[in-house]
Amino acid sequence: MAKAGKTKKEAQTARAIENRKVRFDFAIDSTTEAGIELLGSEVKSIFNGRAHLTDAFCRVLQGEMWLINADVEPYEKTSIFQHERRRDRKLLLHRKEINTLERKSLEKGFTIVPLKMYFNEKGRVKVLIGLGKGKASHDKRDTIAKRDENREVARVRAGRIDG
Repeated sequence: MAKAGKTKKEAQTARAIENRKVRFDFAIDSTTEAGIELLGSEVKSIFNGRAHLTDAFCRVLQGEMWLINADVEPYEKTSIFQHERRRDRKLLLHRKEINTLERKSLEKGFTIVPLKMYFNEKGRVKVLIGLGKGKASHDKRDTIAKRDENREVARVRAGRIDG
């Protein structure tokens, strides 16, 4: 009898890269999905989950949206066509979307930040960008308190608390 293993399709699923810290540091107002201009080795690294959005941000330069400081690790099986690890990458948006995001980001306290990098159903890499306003330290404390409270409620419901 043959071993029950993963099928070929299950074994080759791409991982989404999330920037979880951004939701803690910013209050996200709105989100937009954007395409991204990548090299072949960058796509393979992202497919393997070898990218980080921790320090990344978006900026409009000369009428184009750019993803700055995103870390995509070099693909280990590439020989001569290696990409730069933290190069600026162009985001693909319609002119109207770029103008709207630029206008809103010029307001006091708003920043355009990448939230998530993932593959859509067509196999294209997409970046979910959000327009966020920086949280004050007391807002962050509120977030931590709510998270702890929700954790306690979940424990009580699961019957895992001594009492």
